[in-house]
Amino acid sequence: MEKDVISCELHDFVEVACMYKYQLKLTLKNGEVIEGKAIDILSVNQQERLVVDDSGEKKQVDLMVLAKMQVLTPNAKFSEVVF
Repeated sequence: MEKDVISCELHDFVEVACMYKYQLKLTLKNGEVIEGKAIDILSVNQQERLVVDDSGEKKQVDLMVLAKMQVLTPNAKFSEVVF
């Protein structure tokens, strides 16, 4: 069985956000909003997860549930990605 993954192009935006530790506003497909600094991408049980630091609390967000990623950091390489 093949696992669900986001496109390479979208994955690249997530990697750039982590590399520059961008402050993000993530909108999930269920409407939930999470804000935090992009830290890393983990692979857990064949799911890729974005790790964000939300005021000292590390949260893991499954990349497959992302609807939109907005960059709140000024002068970033990009401002918004829709998944």
